[in-house]
Amino acid sequence: MTNLRELLHFYAEAGVDTPLEDAPVDRFSQVETKRVAASPTQAARPSQQQRPEQPAPSQPAPSILSKTSVPDDAKIAMARQMASSAATLEELREQLAAFDGCNLKFTAKNLVFADGNPAAPIMFVGEAPGREEDLEGVPFIGRSGQLLDRMFAAIGLDRTSVYIANTIPWRPPGNRTPTPLETEICRPFFERQIELANPRLLVALGGPAAKALTNATEGILRLRGNWKAHLTTSGIQIPVMPTLHPAYLLRNPAQKRFAWRDFVNVKIRLRALTD
Repeated sequence: MTNLRELLHFYAEAGVDTPLEDAPVDRFSQVETKRVAASPTQAARPSQQQRPEQPAPSQPAPSILSKTSVPDDAKIAMARQMASSAATLEELREQLAAFDGCNLKFTAKNLVFADGNPAAPIMFVGEAPGREEDLEGVPFIGRSGQLLDRMFAAIGLDRTSVYIANTIPWRPPGNRTPTPLETEICRPFFERQIELANPRLLVALGGPAAKALTNATEGILRLRGNWKAHLTTSGIQIPVMPTLHPAYLLRNPAQKRFAWRDFVNVKIRLRALTD
């Protein structure tokens, strides 16, 4: 009884002076009862208690899904068939525009096929379009293209006396480097483009283009300045001069002297072939 009086006196001093129920309630036992009752449900559905329901993943559009689900070998075979069926550069452009085997087509704004004079004796080949090229559908028209125009002028050339293309006709997202698979899928088209243009000389602008044209494994700093050869599917060998890409020269102006030497060699070789 003494303990009860002391407890009531403690409650009164603490401000607990009004009962909420006629009979005392053991709140601790209620909490324990609820926890035990809920535990079987929690054990049966732990994932629903720990994280919200995830929405079902969205499915790609049926047209794109059907195109991207084609096996890689089939895409390359389709590219070979379509490229070989083109008898002119205009037909090749149409075939390339109709080709759905390269995923880059679905993220690019425009097909960037070529610029310049297709009857020119010299053809310049880059890697892939950039942002400005993707917007306009013309290769080398951005800052790197403006530098390339000045490099042409330094050896007496301009866009009416050269033919310009890329190994990849669609801009990779974020200007990333094309994957080896993307290059192989597009290879039949740029090889056919070279055959139909039939240039006397090729100039590879940058390492990826040089490797695609010559199957070399060295980096561009080792390749540049040394004449290589591109073997067409019909067995014709075309001399190739690997050189530095204009975009690389914009980032590394000190390297322009090497590109100048390469262009002088191109001028000498071109004059010897056309005289």
